[in-house]
Amino acid sequence: MARNLTFWFAWSALIATQAIIPVQAVEDRWQALRSMPFPENYPTKEAADRLHDEMLFHRATQVVGWSLPAMTLWSMKKGSEAQFGAGSNVLVIWKDRLSAETIVSTPNSDVIYAMGYVDLKADGPTVIEVPPKQQGILDDFWHRPLTDVGYVGPDKGEGGKYLLLPPDYEGETPEGYYTFKSPTYNVFVFWRAFLDKETGDATEAVALMEQTRIYPLAEKDNPPEMRFPNGSGKPANMVYPRDYSYFEGLAEFVNAEAVDKEDWSMRGLMASLGIEKGKPFKPDARMKEILSAGAEVGMKMAETLRFGDKLPDTQYWPDRQWHNVLNVLDVEFKTDSYINVDARIGMFMIGYSISPAMVMNMVGKGSKYPFAYRDADGDYLSGGRTYKLNIPGPVPAANFWSITLYDAANASGLQNGQPFPSIGSLDKLKYNDDESVDLYFGPELPEGVPASNWRTTVPGKGWFVLFRLYSPTQPFFDGSWRPGDFEKIN
Repeated sequence: MARNLTFWFAWSALIATQAIIPVQAVEDRWQALRSMPFPENYPTKEAADRLHDEMLFHRATQVVGWSLPAMTLWSMKKGSEAQFGAGSNVLVIWKDRLSAETIVSTPNSDVIYAMGYVDLKADGPTVIEVPPKQQGILDDFWHRPLTDVGYVGPDKGEGGKYLLLPPDYEGETPEGYYTFKSPTYNVFVFWRAFLDKETGDATEAVALMEQTRIYPLAEKDNPPEMRFPNGSGKPANMVYPRDYSYFEGLAEFVNAEAVDKEDWSMRGLMASLGIEKGKPFKPDARMKEILSAGAEVGMKMAETLRFGDKLPDTQYWPDRQWHNVLNVLDVEFKTDSYINVDARIGMFMIGYSISPAMVMNMVGKGSKYPFAYRDADGDYLSGGRTYKLNIPGPVPAANFWSITLYDAANASGLQNGQPFPSIGSLDKLKYNDDESVDLYFGPELPEGVPASNWRTTVPGKGWFVLFRLYSPTQPFFDGSWRPGDFEKIN
């Protein structure tokens, strides 16, 4: 048994460390599995142990991909609580913008964020008093949208009272609220606000966000005091781990959450790995090895879907290296007959938060998020090289546009030593005579390039970008405008 597990684990370790495996070795592996001895159609003990371990390993990798939407938010909640404190009345606001010290997947450094986490299991039906002029969403903890909030929500930007009901709620529904029943006990609260375009000031945006009130319906006459900690510059770690501890967090999530019958089959796979609601997670040494390999390889499988060009039809323009993060029509990733699991994995490898408005094509409204991880030659963007990116003008964004750099290791903002890893129309850029702009990315400022048009990269770190266009206009949708690709200049 020990010898079989050692062989199997060594093989998975090769995958986890990205070793190049010869085709013949791959074929030999499949043949070895096919040739497991089954005398008179019964497995030998060696065959049974080997194939069972192999089965559990594959289940572990698939559980990783399936659970990414939930683990994204669970890790954000736990990381936020560790840094800022727990409670539905805690709404963290990045009052001075979100810099790379906060480790969270693909944040935008050019708007003001507020994030909170409602616990309907602890608090029961919960009221959220939304201030006017908000842009926000409420998602359950599988990233299924409950509703947009603010301008594109039912309050139409005028503010209002929202009531969230737990999944097992059976009482009467009071009047006077925008009411939504959540399939999960936990609910993600996410507000966004723009800086003043002239001054870059966030005072008004923050003041409006601080009018938010979140409290149990049962305490509406004496609600707890809200807390609005400033998240700016705080080293909160809000991304999921990519090793064995991923499964420890998943077990914690499963025990804290409601059971959704749609997930019973995957919960059966989890149960075979020792993760079952109502029971302690206590894997033995053998299972820990399998789960460690499953977590690491499962993550690399998911990264391969996202960055290995294995997702179909994601390019915005056939002659460019820019991709659509959410190449779906339904934000629950539903088709006529199945869940688009690959597209869902691709999304939650690099992002969080989702709402119907994110996939709608609304000229002059909403936002679009092309992203790029390869240069014009098809090579991955490297922290040790220098690139030039030409952005034709005028950029079709009625509000503003920005490009943010992210660390390929965890999809968080690239810690490059500059105040914010982003660049865009809110910065004082030097434009060309034709209204286009040349941006530069590399470890050192190229000679003759204005510092305003350059962002630092880090040698040894792969990176990618999101190009955000707020209130995109017609030239984006009809393809008459398209950005250049990253061109190597050294």
